[in-house]
Amino acid sequence: MRWKGNRRSDNIDDRRSRRVVRSGGTRSSMMPLILQLTRSRGGWVVIVIAAGLMFFTGTDLSTLLGLAGGQTPQSSSTVVQQSAEEAETVEFMATVLADTEDTWATLLSKGQTPYKEPKLVLYRDSTRSACGLGQSAMGPFYCPGDQKIYLDLSFFEQLSSRYGAPGDFAQAYVLAHEVGHHVQTLLGISARNHEARQRATPVEANLLSVRQELQADCFAGLWANKADQARQILESGDVEEALAAATAIGDDTLQRQAQGRVTPDSFTHGSAEQRLRWFTIGLEQGSINSCNTFATNTL
Repeated sequence: MRWKGNRRSDNIDDRRSRRVVRSGGTRSSMMPLILQLTRSRGGWVVIVIAAGLMFFTGTDLSTLLGLAGGQTPQSSSTVVQQSAEEAETVEFMATVLADTEDTWATLLSKGQTPYKEPKLVLYRDSTRSACGLGQSAMGPFYCPGDQKIYLDLSFFEQLSSRYGAPGDFAQAYVLAHEVGHHVQTLLGISARNHEARQRATPVEANLLSVRQELQADCFAGLWANKADQARQILESGDVEEALAAATAIGDDTLQRQAQGRVTPDSFTHGSAEQRLRWFTIGLEQGSINSCNTFATNTL
């Protein structure tokens, strides 16, 4: 994919140096000692002096009293340690994100919904989101609650080594798919589909989930179509990389690997064939209307 030298997005929230830990109820408390001091001669003098020192040093009294316990996630930060390869992947993601911004801003400018740019959150292991605790095992995901895309870059290693889908355009497809979910949120598609799923049977709800995921695949193909027309980003082999990624993360492929059999009624993202087909429809037809996966008998 031709990307070097192109604009990079500023909508990157890099949390890779942060670690989310849970503070449990085993935190020690100074309360027993304080109670003992209040019963001893001169104890109140010690308490007043200690409280004064904590006030002037900015120490949280709740820590002294043991009131800051519970299961609230806490985060710690250090300097980001990254290889040269990972640094280039971050630069690539920022460039692809910028390209999706330019493409969708142009596409949606023709309608009544302006494009609002999402944030891309880069993290390691786990991070907080408006949709709950995000973890690496979940893979990349979009949270409509805060309109952010969450990505642990280690997913790309799995995509290449475990699922046999290497290449920069395979990575671009993954990000473009999540941006597709953001577009669905802006257009009200996600909210309508959520309401429909609430009223549906489990099998029907899964099918609606599949339709939404396949539309995001189609939107990813649509982005590639428009971006290539405007900036000639595609190189030989790029489309094959995206198709390999779509095949690798199809529900049937993953189920066959995990359990040795396929159960279509439990699909949530679509089969490999469906994901391939809808990405290709977006890539070849290049219009939002062509991505109506919710139409009857489209799957």
